[in-house]
Amino acid sequence: MRHPAFPAARSALAACVLAALAGCGTFDRTSERIAGAITPYKIEVVQGNFVSKEQVAALRPGMSRTQVRDLLGTPLLADAFHKDRWDYVFTIKRQGVEPQQRRLALFFKDDALDRFDGDEMPTEAEFVATLDSKRKSASVPPLEASEDKLRQFAAENKQPAAPAVPPAPAAATAYPPLEPR
Repeated sequence: MRHPAFPAARSALAACVLAALAGCGTFDRTSERIAGAITPYKIEVVQGNFVSKEQVAALRPGMSRTQVRDLLGTPLLADAFHKDRWDYVFTIKRQGVEPQQRRLALFFKDDALDRFDGDEMPTEAEFVATLDSKRKSASVPPLEASEDKLRQFAAENKQPAAPAVPPAPAAATAYPPLEPR
């Protein structure tokens, strides 16, 4: 003999399964909406040396390895099999900013810079502008006050002089000796 609640429980379970399956079709749209509102933190990845257009312009054939290292920094890749080639590679990946990758290869002959080849490098100002895409360009307030502003400030913030209170006399404190006498 079957329990009278068994068919009702079975139909309730079937209804729950059907409702869950029907909800799967709308889950994609709902999850996209939620994912658009909630973005997980992505770690910032910066690798290599940033080389600016100004630095590349300062490179001259005939420069020694030391002069190049002083100008550009230590290369990211200095291959033991290609000792006359230095590679400067720079990559940056930040949340909300387009990933950037730049390459510059330098070729030496007899420990002197022979030639260099690579991507078009941005100026320092252009590179800095690409880093902060969220900040709105706002006008910077002047950081220097004129003489009129200083006088106006002094007049507005003039406070009555505090009454002169003589300093309290220092109390004579006698401490017991540290060692018994």
